[in-house]
Amino acid sequence: MDNTIIERIQNSIDVKKQLLNDQLFIESVVGLSKAIVHCIQSGHRLLICGNGGSASDALHFAAEIVGRFQKERTPWPAIVLNSDVAIMTAIANDYGYENIYARQVTAQAKVGDLFIGISTSGNSVNVIQATAEAKKLGIATAALLGRDGGKIKTLVDYPVIVTNDITARIQECHIMIIHILCELVEKELQ
Repeated sequence: MDNTIIERIQNSIDVKKQLLNDQLFIESVVGLSKAIVHCIQSGHRLLICGNGGSASDALHFAAEIVGRFQKERTPWPAIVLNSDVAIMTAIANDYGYENIYARQVTAQAKVGDLFIGISTSGNSVNVIQATAEAKKLGIATAALLGRDGGKIKTLVDYPVIVTNDITARIQECHIMIIHILCELVEKELQ
Protein backbone atom coordinates (compact mmCIF):
# COMPACT_ATOMS: atom_id res chain seq x y z
CA MET A 1 0.00 0.00 0.00
CA ASP A 2 2.74 2.45 0.90
CA ASN A 3 4.38 1.96 -2.51
CA THR A 4 1.14 2.67 -4.35
CA ILE A 5 0.61 5.87 -2.40
CA ILE A 6 4.15 7.05 -3.07
CA GLU A 7 3.96 6.09 -6.77
CA ARG A 8 0.67 7.93 -7.33
CA ILE A 9 1.92 11.10 -5.64
CA GLN A 10 5.11 10.90 -7.72
CA ASN A 11 3.05 10.31 -10.90
CA SER A 12 1.01 13.42 -10.15
CA ILE A 13 4.15 15.46 -9.52
CA ASP A 14 5.72 14.20 -12.76
CA VAL A 15 2.71 15.26 -14.86
CA LYS A 16 2.70 18.69 -13.24
CA LYS A 17 6.45 19.05 -13.88
CA GLN A 18 5.80 18.34 -17.57
CA LEU A 19 3.18 21.10 -17.61
CA LEU A 20 5.53 23.44 -15.78
CA ASN A 21 8.09 23.04 -18.57
CA ASP A 22 5.57 23.33 -21.44
CA GLN A 23 5.48 26.96 -22.59
CA LEU A 24 2.59 26.32 -25.02
CA PHE A 25 0.54 24.91 -22.15
CA ILE A 26 1.29 27.95 -19.97
CA GLU A 27 0.36 30.29 -22.83
CA SER A 28 -2.90 28.38 -23.33
CA VAL A 29 -3.84 28.92 -19.67
CA VAL A 30 -3.00 32.63 -19.96
CA GLY A 31 -5.09 32.88 -23.14
CA LEU A 32 -8.10 31.24 -21.51
CA SER A 33 -7.79 33.43 -18.42
CA LYS A 34 -7.86 36.53 -20.65
CA ALA A 35 -10.93 35.20 -22.47
CA ILE A 36 -12.70 34.65 -19.13
CA VAL A 37 -11.77 38.16 -17.98
CA HIS A 38 -13.08 39.65 -21.23
CA CYS A 39 -16.31 37.65 -20.95
CA ILE A 40 -16.97 38.77 -17.38
CA GLN A 41 -15.92 42.41 -17.99
CA SER A 42 -18.33 42.50 -20.92
CA GLY A 43 -21.24 41.47 -18.71
CA HIS A 44 -21.52 37.96 -20.10
CA ARG A 45 -21.33 34.52 -18.54
CA LEU A 46 -19.55 31.20 -18.66
CA LEU A 47 -21.39 28.06 -19.77
CA ILE A 48 -19.51 25.01 -18.49
CA CYS A 49 -20.02 21.25 -18.88
CA GLY A 50 -18.40 17.84 -18.66
CA ASN A 51 -19.17 14.17 -18.08
CA GLY A 52 -18.51 12.04 -15.01
CA GLY A 53 -15.62 13.47 -12.98
CA SER A 54 -15.43 16.35 -15.47
CA ALA A 55 -19.07 17.16 -14.66
CA SER A 56 -18.00 17.56 -11.05
CA ASP A 57 -15.10 19.73 -12.19
CA ALA A 58 -17.59 21.92 -14.10
CA LEU A 59 -19.64 22.34 -10.91
CA HIS A 60 -16.49 23.17 -8.93
CA PHE A 61 -15.40 25.74 -11.53
CA ALA A 62 -18.77 27.51 -11.48
CA ALA A 63 -18.83 27.50 -7.68
CA GLU A 64 -15.50 29.36 -7.61
CA ILE A 65 -16.76 31.85 -10.24
CA VAL A 66 -20.18 32.56 -8.75
CA GLY A 67 -19.18 32.32 -5.09
CA ARG A 68 -15.58 33.35 -4.80
CA PHE A 69 -12.16 31.79 -5.02
CA GLN A 70 -9.77 33.59 -2.67
CA LYS A 71 -10.94 37.21 -2.66
CA GLU A 72 -14.12 38.88 -1.51
CA ARG A 73 -15.75 40.28 -4.63
CA THR A 74 -19.02 40.54 -6.47
CA PRO A 75 -20.27 37.23 -7.90
CA TRP A 76 -19.72 36.54 -11.58
CA PRO A 77 -22.19 34.69 -13.81
CA ALA A 78 -21.67 31.04 -14.73
CA ILE A 79 -24.03 28.18 -15.39
CA VAL A 80 -23.27 24.47 -15.47
CA LEU A 81 -25.04 22.60 -18.25
CA ASN A 82 -24.74 19.28 -16.41
CA SER A 83 -26.38 20.51 -13.20
CA ASP A 84 -30.08 20.04 -14.02
CA VAL A 85 -30.99 16.35 -14.11
CA ALA A 86 -34.51 16.99 -15.41
CA ILE A 87 -33.26 19.00 -18.38
CA MET A 88 -30.48 16.53 -19.16
CA THR A 89 -32.70 13.44 -19.01
CA ALA A 90 -35.48 15.09 -21.00
CA ILE A 91 -33.07 16.08 -23.76
CA ALA A 92 -31.37 12.67 -23.68
CA ASN A 93 -34.74 10.95 -23.95
CA ASP A 94 -36.07 13.14 -26.77
CA TYR A 95 -32.91 14.05 -28.71
CA GLY A 96 -30.18 11.63 -27.60
CA TYR A 97 -27.41 11.90 -25.01
CA GLU A 98 -25.06 13.45 -27.55
CA ASN A 99 -27.31 16.54 -27.62
CA ILE A 100 -27.73 17.19 -23.87
CA TYR A 101 -25.38 20.16 -23.93
CA ALA A 102 -25.88 21.45 -27.48
CA ARG A 103 -29.59 21.97 -26.91
CA GLN A 104 -28.87 23.90 -23.72
CA VAL A 105 -26.30 26.03 -25.53
CA THR A 106 -28.99 26.89 -28.07
CA ALA A 107 -31.37 27.88 -25.24
CA GLN A 108 -28.92 29.71 -22.98
CA ALA A 109 -25.98 31.17 -24.90
CA LYS A 110 -25.77 34.78 -25.97
CA VAL A 111 -23.05 36.37 -28.09
CA GLY A 112 -20.31 37.42 -25.69
CA ASP A 113 -20.67 34.34 -23.49
CA LEU A 114 -17.87 31.78 -23.22
CA PHE A 115 -18.54 28.03 -23.53
CA ILE A 116 -16.07 25.82 -21.64
CA GLY A 117 -16.18 22.05 -22.12
CA ILE A 118 -14.19 19.64 -19.99
CA SER A 119 -13.19 16.27 -21.49
CA THR A 120 -10.29 14.08 -20.40
CA SER A 121 -10.37 12.24 -23.75
CA GLY A 122 -11.03 15.28 -25.90
CA ASN A 123 -13.59 13.16 -27.75
CA SER A 124 -16.81 13.42 -25.69
CA VAL A 125 -19.50 13.55 -28.35
CA ASN A 126 -21.86 15.72 -26.30
CA VAL A 127 -19.10 18.27 -25.67
CA ILE A 128 -18.21 18.18 -29.39
CA GLN A 129 -21.86 18.84 -30.30
CA ALA A 130 -22.12 21.69 -27.77
CA THR A 131 -18.91 23.23 -29.10
CA ALA A 132 -20.25 23.06 -32.65
CA GLU A 133 -23.50 24.69 -31.56
CA ALA A 134 -21.66 27.45 -29.72
CA LYS A 135 -19.53 28.12 -32.82
CA LYS A 136 -22.68 28.24 -34.95
CA LEU A 137 -24.12 30.86 -32.61
CA GLY A 138 -20.91 32.94 -32.60
CA ILE A 139 -20.00 32.05 -29.01
CA ALA A 140 -16.33 31.84 -27.96
CA THR A 141 -15.29 28.31 -27.02
CA ALA A 142 -12.71 26.75 -24.73
CA ALA A 143 -11.96 23.30 -23.36
CA LEU A 144 -9.91 21.63 -20.68
CA LEU A 145 -8.68 18.45 -22.34
CA GLY A 146 -6.44 15.45 -21.82
CA ARG A 147 -4.40 12.99 -23.85
CA ASP A 148 -3.64 14.62 -27.24
CA GLY A 149 -6.66 16.94 -27.03
CA GLY A 150 -8.78 14.68 -29.20
CA LYS A 151 -11.23 16.11 -31.72
CA ILE A 152 -12.18 19.00 -29.47
CA LYS A 153 -8.73 20.65 -29.57
CA THR A 154 -9.23 21.69 -33.18
CA LEU A 155 -12.79 22.91 -32.60
CA VAL A 156 -12.30 25.36 -29.73
CA ASP A 157 -10.77 28.81 -29.63
CA TYR A 158 -8.91 28.11 -26.38
CA PRO A 159 -7.75 24.50 -25.91
CA VAL A 160 -5.91 23.74 -22.65
CA ILE A 161 -4.42 20.25 -22.92
CA VAL A 162 -2.91 18.02 -20.24
CA THR A 163 -0.90 15.63 -22.39
CA ASN A 164 -1.22 12.45 -20.37
CA ASP A 165 -3.16 9.23 -20.89
CA ILE A 166 -4.24 8.53 -17.31
CA THR A 167 -7.66 9.99 -16.53
CA ALA A 168 -6.94 10.46 -12.82
CA ARG A 169 -3.76 12.46 -13.52
CA ILE A 170 -5.60 14.58 -16.13
CA GLN A 171 -8.43 15.31 -13.69
CA GLU A 172 -5.98 16.27 -10.96
CA CYS A 173 -4.41 18.76 -13.35
CA HIS A 174 -7.79 20.07 -14.50
CA ILE A 175 -8.66 21.03 -10.91
CA MET A 176 -5.27 22.73 -10.57
CA ILE A 177 -5.89 24.60 -13.84
CA ILE A 178 -9.36 25.66 -12.68
CA HIS A 179 -7.86 27.07 -9.49
CA ILE A 180 -5.12 28.87 -11.42
CA LEU A 181 -7.68 30.35 -13.82
CA CYS A 182 -9.81 31.58 -10.93
CA GLU A 183 -6.79 33.16 -9.26
CA LEU A 184 -5.68 34.89 -12.47
CA VAL A 185 -9.18 36.20 -13.14
CA GLU A 186 -9.62 37.46 -9.57
CA LYS A 187 -6.27 39.28 -9.75
CA GLU A 188 -7.22 40.90 -13.05
CA LEU A 189 -10.75 41.92 -12.03
CA GLN A 190 -10.10 43.09 -8.47
